Amino acid sequence: MTFSPALEERFAKLLNSYPPGRERSAVVPMLLYAQDEVGSVTQELVEEVARRCKVTPLQVDEVIGYYSMLHRKPLGKFHVQVCTNIACQAVGGEQLYEHATSSLGLGNKQVSPDGLISLEEVECMGACSWAPAIQINYDFHHFVTPERFDQLMQALRDGTYQQKAS
Repeated sequence: MTFSPALEERFAKLLNSYPPGRERSAVVPMLLYAQDEVGSVTQELVEEVARRCKVTPLQVDEVIGYYSMLHRKPLGKFHVQVCTNIACQAVGGEQLYEHATSSLGLGNKQVSPDGLISLEEVECMGACSWAPAIQINYDFHHFVTPERFDQLMQALRDGTYQQKAS
């Protein structure tokens, strides 16, 4: 499988950060980095990560089954996650998710026809003090109201959304 030179460099650095015999520790970050570049976790990617991390493809599949942030189907360019766990739920997280599904016309883990936006209801994001929270790709947004949600979605559609520096 071919990756960009930047991702190959990141993989090499990642694998070299673990002692010999501990390459398996790189499975999760390697899958996340590759998913960002490839768009989803394909069978070819599973086999490549297994080879590089010296584990079986079945072991990689087990990791993918456990972690909800790993996806076998392509996500939208902007993956919107809405937290509905207890802290967010207490201050309108479920209503915010219902608003998101209605306004976007998407259900859980669905992608807009143009591939721009995907939506997912998620459990705790660790932003309980700033609930309700959403995440757009790797950007967190706190105290999100339906009105703020609509503004963010319009910025995604208009191309004016500014991703936070990573």
